[in-house]
Amino acid sequence: MKNTYELTVCGVERSLPLIPIDENSAYASFVVIGDTELVERAAKELAGQIPPVDVVMTAEAKGIALAYEISRLLHMKEFIVARKSVKSYMRNPISASVHSITTQGEQHIYLDETDIQKVAGKRVCIVDDVISTGESLRAVEELAQKAGGDVVCRAAILAEGKAAERTDILFLGKLPLFERMEDGDYMPVTEDRT
Repeated sequence: MKNTYELTVCGVERSLPLIPIDENSAYASFVVIGDTELVERAAKELAGQIPPVDVVMTAEAKGIALAYEISRLLHMKEFIVARKSVKSYMRNPISASVHSITTQGEQHIYLDETDIQKVAGKRVCIVDDVISTGESLRAVEELAQKAGGDVVCRAAILAEGKAAERTDILFLGKLPLFERMEDGDYMPVTEDRT
């Protein structure tokens, strides 16, 4: 039974394990946070396509390495991370809820008043590793808007499934979702079968 998907993006090849969503479908697990080679190549490609922005923002945790590298390439002194929990040092946090394909149940992400001030009145680029359902992206955008920021770019390494049809996101490659066949193998769901 085939349980991996072979991906090539920015000239880098990776074998991604297939993770069941339910008994009939699966997704390819793309975890880039520790992949220095791919983060560097993807960040360079994305940074060259991102319009002028003042702030790079991501959600904890898988987009952090990419957001760091993009902000470095764009000569920024820092980037903003929406946290998954309220920390003791956070003052007057704002929140947004998120339901993601890789997370069970409802989660919340938070920005504290220090980061709110850094986003207010700024042109924001939201960065993530993969955009799939768009829920994580929507939640980060909601936080940026609540903080007074203007989201002018949404960027990711990959767009998964129907997200690849979106025209409001910048991405470097497509990642299919997978359907379980009668023999137990998974096949990519093609656009004409969705």
